[in-house]
Amino acid sequence: MAAIYSDKRYAICEASTKVGKTFGCLAWIIEHALQGKRGHEFWWVAPVSEQAAIAFNRLKLMLEPKDAYTVNETLRRVTLLPMGTVIAFKSADHPDALYGQDVYGLVVDEATRCKDDAWVALRSTITKTQGPVRVIGNVKGRKNWAYRLARQAESGDDPAMHYARLTAADAIAAGIFPAEELEDAKRRMPLEIFRQLYFAEAADDEGNPFGLVAIARNVLPDTDATTTWTSGRAVACWGIDLAESVDWAVAIGLDALGVVARLERWQGPWALTKAKILGLVDGMTPAWIDETGVGKSVVEDLQRERGTIRGYTFTPASKQVLMGGLVAAIQGDEVRYPGGIIKAELDSFEYVYREHGVRYQAMEGCHDDTVIALALAVYGRRPGGGAGMLAWTERQAKKLPTTTPEQGYRDLVQGVRGTPPQGPPPKRAARTDDRGEPPDTCPACGKVGLMRFTGSAWACRQCGAVAPSGGDGAD
Repeated sequence: MAAIYSDKRYAICEASTKVGKTFGCLAWIIEHALQGKRGHEFWWVAPVSEQAAIAFNRLKLMLEPKDAYTVNETLRRVTLLPMGTVIAFKSADHPDALYGQDVYGLVVDEATRCKDDAWVALRSTITKTQGPVRVIGNVKGRKNWAYRLARQAESGDDPAMHYARLTAADAIAAGIFPAEELEDAKRRMPLEIFRQLYFAEAADDEGNPFGLVAIARNVLPDTDATTTWTSGRAVACWGIDLAESVDWAVAIGLDALGVVARLERWQGPWALTKAKILGLVDGMTPAWIDETGVGKSVVEDLQRERGTIRGYTFTPASKQVLMGGLVAAIQGDEVRYPGGIIKAELDSFEYVYREHGVRYQAMEGCHDDTVIALALAVYGRRPGGGAGMLAWTERQAKKLPTTTPEQGYRDLVQGVRGTPPQGPPPKRAARTDDRGEPPDTCPACGKVGLMRFTGSAWACRQCGAVAPSGGDGAD
């Protein structure tokens, strides 16, 4: 009942079939109607008239004594006596017919099967009353308003929203139906439909670039992280997505095996964000940070304190490169992460077709902060990314006259002894073929150390710009 009797205005419950969500919401709407005033209306809305009739008939069986209410069978309205409040059962099949009334409490049943326009109309009916809403139903794909609303509630960003998931496992544990019934359903249904109906797991809809099966496969068992989480292992590379005040800033650290070792997610002004990042990035660990827009000045400030921090500028092309790397890592089982907000945001990504190609982005109304941070951390572990910078730093540290390699590493990066090295790592020795030495910087974006040989020219991993072979490019 906690999934329904929340003190939040909006409670969204994604649930298995036959777990008691309808009975619970009927009890909830009766309780609210008993507290209402004469003429107040409370609505139960289902996708079609036949489904509304099911709940209508169940409610009549629940009410006692019989002289405590009157029934209009034609309009499917129950008036509670003596207060005169009304519980009306309606269909969402014709959204325009839902406008106009002031509703003091609302249940949307089988919400994933209700039209998007119906939700718009229903939301308008509670504007004046500020009435509470319960959204319940099975999961049915990802491309519907109820799925998007559930992801907003699950993120925990909105203090007015509560999210719950009730599965067949919960029903079996509560004795609602036997395990044998679940096994029988599994044998006789397509797997994706079975997972939707009994475990509230959305089918892929061929719209998620990471693949919902691959996302779920790489979740660490028995984990649930929303704002802060640690595995206890050392961070080998950070990925950080910046934000100020209302949006979320996110820092994700991967360990040497590609497993998330640390998650930090916070809201606040730039001063707090800078202090938070400097507290996380110890100056010995590479970190890649989104430096798009105002982020550039923030990254420059951070780089004065931490020599291992690098910026990543987002353009439509560079974001696709970043997301493509994360797609490959997830589908190749090269990265693992805790359940909770990371999985929820990965699940909410979709393909969007634009004039110049496919783009990966979060669904409307959903966040992508943890996905961006994870992608940056994965990018940083690639050869030539943060991991490549780390390897070069380690080699240089061994050359310093210190007592241990670790102390040499610290001295090199933090400048404890002498002046830390400036500029890019030394150039590699010339090749025996005609490619020449790699350019130090990209001729277009000016990034250092990101040029790779494509067979006929040096190309920037960041922006894709090309410098001719056989020379130093934009030296």
